[in-house]
Amino acid sequence: MRSPAERSDRHGAHQNAQGLWLLVENVRLIDGISSKRAALGTLYLTATHVIFVENESDTRKETWVLHSQISSIEKQATTATGCPLLIRCKNFQNIQFVLPQERDCHDVYISLIRLARPVKYEELYCFSFNPKLNKEEREQGWKLVNLKDEYHRMGVPNSHWQISDVNRDYRVCDSYPTEVYVPKSATAHIIVGSSKFRSRRRFPALSYYYKQNNASICRSSQPLSGFSARCLEDEQMLQSIRKANPGSDFIYVVDTRPKLNAMANRAAGKGYENEDNYSNIKFQFIGIENIHVMRNSLQKMLEASFAVCELRSPSMSNFLWGLENSGWLKHIKAIMDAGIFIAKAVAEEGVSVLVHCSDGWDRTAQVCSVSSLLLDPYYRTMKGFMILIDKDWVSFGHKFNHRYGNLDGDPKEISPVIDQFIECVWQLMEQFPCAFEFNERFLIHIQHHIYSCQFGNFLCNSQKERRELNIQERTYSLWAHLWKNRADYVNPLYREDHNRTLHPQSTPCHFFYKFWSGMYSRFEKGLHPRQSVTEYLMAVKEETQQLEEELVVLEERLAKLTKVQLNNGKAIRRLQNGSNDLQLSTSTDSIANTPQDYTGNLKSFPSRSPSQGDEEDSALILTQDNLKSSDPDLSANSDQESGVEDMSCRSPSGGGGLPSEDSVKDRDSDEAVCLTV
Repeated sequence: MRSPAERSDRHGAHQNAQGLWLLVENVRLIDGISSKRAALGTLYLTATHVIFVENESDTRKETWVLHSQISSIEKQATTATGCPLLIRCKNFQNIQFVLPQERDCHDVYISLIRLARPVKYEELYCFSFNPKLNKEEREQGWKLVNLKDEYHRMGVPNSHWQISDVNRDYRVCDSYPTEVYVPKSATAHIIVGSSKFRSRRRFPALSYYYKQNNASICRSSQPLSGFSARCLEDEQMLQSIRKANPGSDFIYVVDTRPKLNAMANRAAGKGYENEDNYSNIKFQFIGIENIHVMRNSLQKMLEASFAVCELRSPSMSNFLWGLENSGWLKHIKAIMDAGIFIAKAVAEEGVSVLVHCSDGWDRTAQVCSVSSLLLDPYYRTMKGFMILIDKDWVSFGHKFNHRYGNLDGDPKEISPVIDQFIECVWQLMEQFPCAFEFNERFLIHIQHHIYSCQFGNFLCNSQKERRELNIQERTYSLWAHLWKNRADYVNPLYREDHNRTLHPQSTPCHFFYKFWSGMYSRFEKGLHPRQSVTEYLMAVKEETQQLEEELVVLEERLAKLTKVQLNNGKAIRRLQNGSNDLQLSTSTDSIANTPQDYTGNLKSFPSRSPSQGDEEDSALILTQDNLKSSDPDLSANSDQESGVEDMSCRSPSGGGGLPSEDSVKDRDSDEAVCLTV
């Protein structure tokens, strides 16, 4: 068998440049849910993946795990059956291997500790990943999302907003993009002065412009106000935002933190805006908890889910108690409520909003992107959603490296910030199933690649760091990969006319937030149905499209055969008329030949003369004969009673199931078509 270092991975990359680190045979893979016996196989450790290959010759199933997806590795106590090694992944997959020898288990454990915690960016998978695209294709992939075009689509710059180069070369704020949109009345002096009064120098800048009424969503970090400090330039900056919306005489300032947290920051010289110093603002606290609370909440929810999975008789009451105790859905609701408040302020009240948290790169990104998604149907399309993430998360300096542990660092900095945003989108999709062009699979794949480090989109903590590493010249874009395979992510219920502002029901009596089993339990095969209604509809849509394509081919073939038949019929009539003229010239009393007289010479002669029916019927009869005699592909399938195939034949497991998302379809391998006349 070839080394996995020579195999192609699922996206076409090759491991041959990295080589094989370890190989251990007679390893067992334990499935904690299924009653199926443990799979026996060989464990390979490469520079980028853990690969397990089953020994069974009929399947030789392979399990691949990227090192960058590994969250923790636990070496458990040795038992009589071997040495267990538990791997927990960032995509919520748990894998347990049992190695026959303690020495092998120790070697694998030590190697994975090092491989799963790289210390520099160049060690990440994206720098060795090669999907076999040339330089031009890679460059085009990065150009798929253009934020300048996106702001132009919003309607800026205009008479109220301008693009500013005050942050050229990151001179003012090193975590902001070089080009930012600010009110026209905000001079460079005002912007720089405001930045000095804001945490991390993250001054107020435009996130979204609602051109229907000139209202806007701006973002920043908290002011360095302490208990009494004030800044004239910062006050002028907020006045400029208000003036950029002539239809309103005030703006909302939304602090996404709990009020108690914001007040505690005052003691450190930070805090929030004092309404006595800022004229024409209305202040609003939201109450979204910090990254540490969110990290612990997710851990509790996963523990509750995994604990139920390990029970022989899972209890729904135990799971629901654990889910409630984690507070996870309460936090999701808090983020949604903030987005709903801002969307209503902009669309219904016509009031501009300034959003901030502490540093303006976590909760601020969540709230700005949720509210934009509610307001603008473009962000509910595939390409629009890519742009939304690039705009509010990537360009404005969300700390991807620190939050998702790309490199070895402080574990207290890790938190599922963008995971919560993605779940908010899924909760909205559950409430508005026709409003989104993409499906659940699209969201899951984005979440997977945020952690995979297979593409360069989500590396580093800022645009400045990415440019210093030449990310676009050295890696590939996830958006190009998703766009190329966009047919896999289409929501069959999507309606393009669903282009309105969304008004979600957030009160418990109207809408319940749900546990997202498709995300958090998707690897637990025995716990939930493997087929959703959306997936079923997608399969039906694919089958319909394939049948329609085959129908077009058959109609073209039928038209050609009909044309040939009509030409043959004309030739036969001319031959028949010529024969009659010859008979009349020799003997006017002779009897006309019967059709049987021609059977020896004219095999394609119709079973009845043209005078017994019209030419169309004759052509159809002959076409059917021709189909049976001259087209072996169709005649081989002529015993099927229906032109619609049984969809169960497309399921790898038989029955009525649908293929899994990783299965590959061959359109021509299982199609059976019958033409009825």
